[in-house]
Amino acid sequence: MRIGFVSLGCPKNLVDSEVMIGLVKQAGHDITSDASSADVLVVNTCAFIDSAKQESVDTILELAELKKSGRCRRLVVTGCLAERYRGELQQQIGDIDAVLGTGQVPDIVQAVTALVPAPAGAAVPMRLFRTPPAGGAAPLPDYLYDADTPRTLVTPKHYAYIKVAEGCDYACAFCIIPTLRGHYRSRTPQSVLAEARHLADQGVRELLLISQDTTYFGVDRGERGALARLLRDLNRVDGIEWIRLLYLYPTTITDDMLGAMAESDKVCKYIDLPLQHAAPAVLRRMKRPGTGTTYRRLLERVRVRVPGVALRTTLIVGFPGETADEFATLASFVQDVGFDHLGVFTYSHEEGTGAYALADTVPPRVKRQRRAALMSAQKRLVRRAQRARVGERVRVMIDGPSPEHGLVLRGRLSTQAPDIDSCVYLTDADPEASVPGSFANGTIVGSREYDLVVRPLPAADCE
Repeated sequence: MRIGFVSLGCPKNLVDSEVMIGLVKQAGHDITSDASSADVLVVNTCAFIDSAKQESVDTILELAELKKSGRCRRLVVTGCLAERYRGELQQQIGDIDAVLGTGQVPDIVQAVTALVPAPAGAAVPMRLFRTPPAGGAAPLPDYLYDADTPRTLVTPKHYAYIKVAEGCDYACAFCIIPTLRGHYRSRTPQSVLAEARHLADQGVRELLLISQDTTYFGVDRGERGALARLLRDLNRVDGIEWIRLLYLYPTTITDDMLGAMAESDKVCKYIDLPLQHAAPAVLRRMKRPGTGTTYRRLLERVRVRVPGVALRTTLIVGFPGETADEFATLASFVQDVGFDHLGVFTYSHEEGTGAYALADTVPPRVKRQRRAALMSAQKRLVRRAQRARVGERVRVMIDGPSPEHGLVLRGRLSTQAPDIDSCVYLTDADPEASVPGSFANGTIVGSREYDLVVRPLPAADCE
């Protein structure tokens, strides 16, 4: 059969989609990017915040309409929305034929192959979804893929995500991930290394290590220092040029890990550390560790241990009870730290989270204003930092041609992650001679908003 996949949400969800595609292909089915030609449509959903849930529902409804009018005869819904609302989805959207939660990734082949028509007069096959056991809630997901699991990359060929762990043991008040993904569970270092070598053999040049808390890797298995050892081992994998860490946690960043980052030439000097806020009272209500003061000390330590490191964080504005003074504390923190990359979310009041019991007191208009204020301040900080970098020589990984101009290449520095950060536009380059995953040396000559403009160096100057 021809199977069409739509993957929504974060890179962690994307890896699940890649594994499901790999399992379906292993079972002998074809994958199509043309939804109108698919026999089965699969949508891997997100349910982290309200806007993500709405996007997931809209996509399901869009595919349900396609099922009614086109070739498709089966619609499968997977992922976080399926885990969170499995019963409600099938009750309210009758065109859904199977619902798979986050722990049911291996069931995807069964879900898509239930398409075999029943004989005339036979009962319709029962829809596939897990029901809670009598008298209790459904067990938490415990699935974890490994290096031997079939997987088909849908990222560009030169970079790939590796999910080093699944689940989360924290109880952040705004987050429902532990309920949707289960307890934190690490893969073995041997499994991660085996996958890294396999990806390198496929032509991958950049590895992005992800989990809910990547710096907690191995600790749940009693293997303290496992991440630092893993980074040093990955640094020796032939073919890999960059290794990037995403989704770190303030209490699990160790000097050992920072030392491995500083010493390993392939490990990007890049810290992605979602801090969420800086006002002590807000952090306490969020059930997050630390204060703005302790965060400043941590970031200073990171910058000392890893010279030239780029810092990325995400913040939440409008959390229940956030006062004007508490927001001012956050704004001052952003100004003082000077993050290289910053994402700001407006608080989403989600049922099933600890914060849902709190009154959602900050009006939506105020949330939007506060987000805009932080992003405006960040733009000024970035503009100032970019002006100071003009004339600097840099090494750029090529991602491909710019969608805006055929004679301009788009790429990234080691301090820029794909999809979430700014990028580099390489002018005066030869698009025919540059393939994705290759490198170019150049000089920063200017900027466009958050992005940098780089001019290639003559070959004689690249030594």
